[in-house]
Amino acid sequence: MPRLIPTLTSLLLASRALAATVSVNWDVTWVNASPDGFERPVIGINGAWPCPTLEAYAGDTIELTINNKLGNQTTGLHFHGIDQILTEDMDGPSGVTQCPVPPGSSITYTFVANAPGTYWYHSHNMGQYPDGLRGPLIVRDLVDPYAGKYDEEVILTISDWYHDQSLTLMQNMLQPSNTNFLPPFPDGIIVNEGRGLNVTFAVGKTYRFRIISFSAFASAFLHFDSHTMQVIMIDSSYITQAQAYQLRVAPAQRYDVLIQGISRDHRNYPFLVSLDINRDFANDPASSIVWPHNYTGYLVMQPNGAYPQDVVAKWQPVNDASFRPLDGIAAYGPVTDTITLDFAFCKDANGYPRACFNDKTYIDQKVPTLYSAATTGENNTNPIVYGNVNPFVLKKGAVVNIAINNLDAAIHPFHLHGHQFQVLDRPGSNTGTWSGRNRTFPASPPRRDTVSINANSYAVIRILVDNPGVFLLHCHIEWHVEMGLTATLIQIPDVLRGATFPDDHINNCKLQNIPYAGNAGGNTQNVLDTSNYNTVPATSYTGAMYTAATATPKARRFRPRQIRHSV
Repeated sequence: MPRLIPTLTSLLLASRALAATVSVNWDVTWVNASPDGFERPVIGINGAWPCPTLEAYAGDTIELTINNKLGNQTTGLHFHGIDQILTEDMDGPSGVTQCPVPPGSSITYTFVANAPGTYWYHSHNMGQYPDGLRGPLIVRDLVDPYAGKYDEEVILTISDWYHDQSLTLMQNMLQPSNTNFLPPFPDGIIVNEGRGLNVTFAVGKTYRFRIISFSAFASAFLHFDSHTMQVIMIDSSYITQAQAYQLRVAPAQRYDVLIQGISRDHRNYPFLVSLDINRDFANDPASSIVWPHNYTGYLVMQPNGAYPQDVVAKWQPVNDASFRPLDGIAAYGPVTDTITLDFAFCKDANGYPRACFNDKTYIDQKVPTLYSAATTGENNTNPIVYGNVNPFVLKKGAVVNIAINNLDAAIHPFHLHGHQFQVLDRPGSNTGTWSGRNRTFPASPPRRDTVSINANSYAVIRILVDNPGVFLLHCHIEWHVEMGLTATLIQIPDVLRGATFPDDHINNCKLQNIPYAGNAGGNTQNVLDTSNYNTVPATSYTGAMYTAATATPKARRFRPRQIRHSV
């Protein structure tokens, strides 16, 4: 069905007559792998890498347990693009909706795959997913509006790749000497986690490519020689079928496209993937444009034939903001709230490079934000109780414009948890900041969960607040997340009051002596007392590294038990 959230109840009940429970139990382990010929440790599942594809039908319940057997790192999983309707504690970002999972412990995520689409799962724990903990999540559609228009499905994942582990890369980046705020630059590109992709291709058949970017930094351009892509879905929202000769796939974005074998096809057709490590490919001087990492795969019609290269003279990708939703849903309205976020790089009090919204960098607090929302009573509508996480409190039924002004000279992808937001405006580079006036917003804007914002420009996105929870808005360049480029939406907090959480989630807090009640500093007596907050980022970066000596179980008066609420 076209993705729309008219009511929470209707989403939860959709297709329940045919729903099943998909139960999975995974060990998270270190594995050695060489996806580009360079061997290094990566994080895999059940002693293997790449990580497996997780599949379900819309309406199914996914019950996934991970057992942390890494030994030296904490972990956790986020299910990118899943709305987490009434399961806000299953969203997965450590320090936000849960405590990280220490070695030797486990956690179970239980949620409804509420809408069909191409998703992915990944660690949302201290820069960990570039080390390999990620995989496709496919939610199939029982009433696919494009059913009968394609014969086969193909998963195509794209990622930049690093030879050093994330911890080393982060430690080198977060230094006062990094005055240009440079992220780590990748050592290469991998497709399908290094396995590559050649597709047996035939005249008269149409192929649905589910394209997913696992990148930590670089976007990727994609072009199929002599074939036009018919785009049918962006992220996990159906669109009216639209042609694209080239795509630019930003980190975390997904595109579902159809490619057809037609009567003139008679050979092997290459497709080209190029990493975009440029600041602004469309406006940078030609002399500065570089495409150092490329991959060529093939639509194979003649296994013993020639395998030519695909050459693109100039990358000019389709404007994804021009797509229109298949269901024709109008822009939400009337608007009740506006949030304006100015993004720029900054330095913290110790001179370390950071990234800021409105001159404030995100700082991890002592208590996960969702747990503060549940345990601070009537004060959970007061942003003060959440500390320096750039909090915005939103009421039920609010229609919110979020204007993100990108003050940087590079393109950045921004992702919002818990929503497929409407993209109302995303002008070209050097447009300046949003004036507060609506230029010409489309009557029926496209919906997605990750939008690229052009250099020295802005985007206006719109959400309907009907899903209680704590949801992050952040740049999906993973290095910039670790630099603090994150805001927090606390949605419908009155419903969250008194919510309690599964025993295994709380046990992971206990094992690490992490408080799980009270304000951001763990104060349960005076939740407006900010004296115990984290107000300056740490000067030494330890990432997900785990030291057992710092984790001493300690009893808490807040007794966990699992309940669910109604809206």
